[in-house]
Amino acid sequence: MGAGAVGLTIAAKLSRVADVHAVARKRHADAVKQQGFRMTGIWGEGTYRFSCSEEIPAAWQDADYYIITAKSTETEAICRQFAETIRGREVVSLQNGIGNEEIIARFTDRVIGAMIITGFEWQGDAAVHVSVEAAPMKLGRFPSGTDEAVERLAALMRDAGIRAETTPNIKTDIWSKTLYNCALNPLGALMSVPYGALTDPHAWTVVTAIVREAYIVSEAEGIPLPWKTADAYLDYLREDQLPATAAHHSSMLQDINRKRKTEIDFMNGAVATLAEKHGIAAPYNTCITELIRFRERL
Repeated sequence: MGAGAVGLTIAAKLSRVADVHAVARKRHADAVKQQGFRMTGIWGEGTYRFSCSEEIPAAWQDADYYIITAKSTETEAICRQFAETIRGREVVSLQNGIGNEEIIARFTDRVIGAMIITGFEWQGDAAVHVSVEAAPMKLGRFPSGTDEAVERLAALMRDAGIRAETTPNIKTDIWSKTLYNCALNPLGALMSVPYGALTDPHAWTVVTAIVREAYIVSEAEGIPLPWKTADAYLDYLREDQLPATAAHHSSMLQDINRKRKTEIDFMNGAVATLAEKHGIAAPYNTCITELIRFRERL
């Protein structure tokens, strides 16, 4: 649901091992019907054919899973549009940022959170290049725990050739990815550079301040993170995550170039909002949020 570059690629991979329908924009749905979905990059190369349209057909009103891959800015609208379909169903948020699962939980009591750090770049209508992958997909019952439905979905992803693991602490994984996105996504967009360029000392000073603020906010929210300190995460970011995604261009940069609203309010903007709630100063996250909002207006 809301299948863009991420959703169509996941649908393509799953189509080899399961029955799949993708709800996508008309031009992508038409392209999938006419020529198939084309994928290149580290997940393999080929053309995939699967059911795709702008709506959910009657035959898909009783699916095992509904996976939302839309931009975070569209989560509320998608849930409202398909409220009758998803009520009481397994709904998966495979999205960026903080707050999507809470929105979905207003429409169903069966929410699965998911985290993926993989680069998907448009190459044309219904054509995506998978450029980088920094970690396996993580899946967990939201807000915590795991169960048979989560395990079954993870196994299905693995059968499709996607590295996937289950976790009882999906909020930790969502926040871990949000740290990564807050650190790199907006700065890469504002500077129009791939992530690898952000190791420059001047850029890294900004990255460091953003991460340290976000760490303080996560502690205030009671979210345990895999790294004991912000500096420990920054070491991991620089030594492990950045080399794996050095060539990737920010999704916000792609949105800005296409004159689309970014997901900043679910990333640095969410950190700034939560910081204000706790009476914490977060000037770097606030500043970069306002700069992205300014770029969206140009």
